[in-house]
Amino acid sequence: MDTSHTDDIELFETLAKARDELTAAIGSRIVGQDAVVEAMLVSLFAGGHSLFIGVPGLAKTLLVSTVADALGLEFGRVQFTPDLMPADITGTEVLDQDRDSGRREMRFLRGPVFTNLLLADEINRAPAKTQAALLQAMAEGTVTAGGTAHPLQPPFLVFATQNPIEQEGTYPLPEAQLDRFMFSIHVDYPTESEEVAIVERTTTGDPVSIQPVLDKATLVRLQQLVRRLPTSTDVHRFAVRLARATRPKESPVALVNEMVSWGAGPRASQFLALGARVRAALHGHEVPSPADVRAVAHSVLDHRVVVSFKAESAGLTSADIVDAVLAEVSES
Repeated sequence: MDTSHTDDIELFETLAKARDELTAAIGSRIVGQDAVVEAMLVSLFAGGHSLFIGVPGLAKTLLVSTVADALGLEFGRVQFTPDLMPADITGTEVLDQDRDSGRREMRFLRGPVFTNLLLADEINRAPAKTQAALLQAMAEGTVTAGGTAHPLQPPFLVFATQNPIEQEGTYPLPEAQLDRFMFSIHVDYPTESEEVAIVERTTTGDPVSIQPVLDKATLVRLQQLVRRLPTSTDVHRFAVRLARATRPKESPVALVNEMVSWGAGPRASQFLALGARVRAALHGHEVPSPADVRAVAHSVLDHRVVVSFKAESAGLTSADIVDAVLAEVSES
């Protein structure tokens, strides 16, 4: 028997088990938000970065830190502010002098980006040059300082939060940086019963401690496994059709041609296919289906579709456009 094949089977079983254990661990601290948790886990095991969009007080920060605890990951948090500088994230070079020899040399002091899971809190509150400091790290897993490349050790993920309400003193992320995020995950208000449970859980007793479910090495192996799992050409073609249908002038969806300025690029097709594969694996299915593509479509496409002024005037959002695309684009 092929040893590598046997190892993959064991890893696949570990992945489905890890999903249940992670969901239970997160649920011991976070009430509700099942769709948010599932999207987050898909992004996590795909090795993709995520942007969490929601008003303050919805436990976005607690959710990210809980996942870090449950995976035994090094966790870093940066509060983005207008005066935050790129070096405050990536690190900086300092002049260091040896006490014995008196020799001076430049030494790189690593910033908070050198971690496993970085929470970029309220990322749109920092100016563009500071936001861009994350670009190379997110795209290449490397930080360059003083002409020297400093690799980030896997796993490395950026989970950023953004407040959609307050616009004064904020700097909208440019499309190029938005495209670096695999998912945009919308965090909504809890239901009334969930909010009652939140109040009861957080105002009595001691904080819940989380025991690690996986170690870092196993997480990296699972991230590598999902890219080796089988898939189907039909799923790839459906993913590509969805992405292309968001692009004006070539879309079969009339609403797109009328209301969209820019559609999703090829990276969206890749993330749709990868997200579908990971979601299927988390639910114990070796091969993804078009239903898995549909399940991750909003997370992948919403932040990549730029609606026109006409659409904004009509009260249409990118999510409305994606709904129209999903309704009109066939799976075969």
